[in-house]
Amino acid sequence: MSHSETRTALVTGASSGIGRETARLLAERGYRVLGTCRNPESLPETERVPGVHYLPLDLGDPDSVARCAELAGPVDVLVNNAGQSQVGPLEDVPRQALELQFATNVFGPVQLTQLVLPGMRERGYGRVVMVGSMQASFPVAFRSSYVASKAALKGFGLALRTEVEPFGVTCTVIEPGSVNTGISARRDRTLTAGSPYTERCRRVANAIDSAEARGVPPVRVARTIVKAIEAQDPKPFYAVAREAPLALTLRRLLPRRAMERVTARRHGL
Repeated sequence: MSHSETRTALVTGASSGIGRETARLLAERGYRVLGTCRNPESLPETERVPGVHYLPLDLGDPDSVARCAELAGPVDVLVNNAGQSQVGPLEDVPRQALELQFATNVFGPVQLTQLVLPGMRERGYGRVVMVGSMQASFPVAFRSSYVASKAALKGFGLALRTEVEPFGVTCTVIEPGSVNTGISARRDRTLTAGSPYTERCRRVANAIDSAEARGVPPVRVARTIVKAIEAQDPKPFYAVAREAPLALTLRRLLPRRAMERVTARRHGL
């Protein structure tokens, strides 16, 4: 990208993890980068990326999403990275928590995409990246609400791709595996007292926490996001994880029931 073609990139969830590293890489490559977080005023200077301008965004609030798009103005690149994580038996997940999961991981990103698409289409250029999760492709017990939300985001992204392609706009889905972002400490955990699922749910939660602690660094996912943004013809889908090549190969070779057992065993079941 030449400096005369400086693009504007909007990266959600840019205060930490994958979003922060993506914003940093794009800024270093000459993009005008807008990053979002819930409250930019309270973001410590040490957590701010040089060259990134921060906008407030609460994906669970439609008015906040609309305001963010208005403040951002014309956007050439949208990275829908921000999200929320949950773990718990489906039987114990209250409707309010389920609605929050989908508002944050699906409805908010989709609304933001809808708001920036007209400008991309009119200018004949745009890159939309949906950051999902490999758990959308390999569902894990006690993660049903999270898995479903990421699977929905993946469906929106892959279907949108063909809709917008004639207008010079592409949409790509990135599925990270275990990434060491510190999200384990922020994950919502739902488990009622005396639940018959307690022991197995805790085994899965511990396995996920342990895998994330050993996971790839966020910058590895960020590099793949930038690769997709700058590719002349981005792939529809990128998986980023140490285990991704083996997992995808096994899914092609093994019967569905066998793959289900492999996934369960990897998570302590």
